[in-house]
Amino acid sequence: MAWIKSKRAWYADGLAFECTGCGGCCSGPGEGRVWAKPEEIAAMAEHLGMEVEAFKEAYTRRFGSRVSLTEAPNRDCIFLEPRNEQGQRRCRIYPVRPTQCRTWPFWPSNLRTATSWAMTQTHCPGINRGSLHPLEEIEDEKSHTWG
Repeated sequence: MAWIKSKRAWYADGLAFECTGCGGCCSGPGEGRVWAKPEEIAAMAEHLGMEVEAFKEAYTRRFGSRVSLTEAPNRDCIFLEPRNEQGQRRCRIYPVRPTQCRTWPFWPSNLRTATSWAMTQTHCPGINRGSLHPLEEIEDEKSHTWG
């Protein structure tokens, strides 16, 4: 009889994360893609008081069948504001940000191994601090990503 090894997620006991508002997940120097679905584009346009087509023209670009938000010349997300007095960087569209942004840092690439989580922590000071997120929440967030 063949034994089937049960695969338990390395983060089965949960992971701590608390956004510090540093903007590291939204900023360069490398080029990135923030994928946006049609319903997310509509919500962002409404939030900014724009028509959908005007929003698309000003803030999106197409990659094959997918659409990404544009970047500022320094490769930061176009909606990332400059640092405030507390050193934080806020998102102009935070209440309606795309799923990709809402699910950070619980992306499959960050959760692959404990080492990949630790590497992500090198540019995200909110990892391993703050509230503990249970396995069920992490898996739900991970399931909504495009990556």
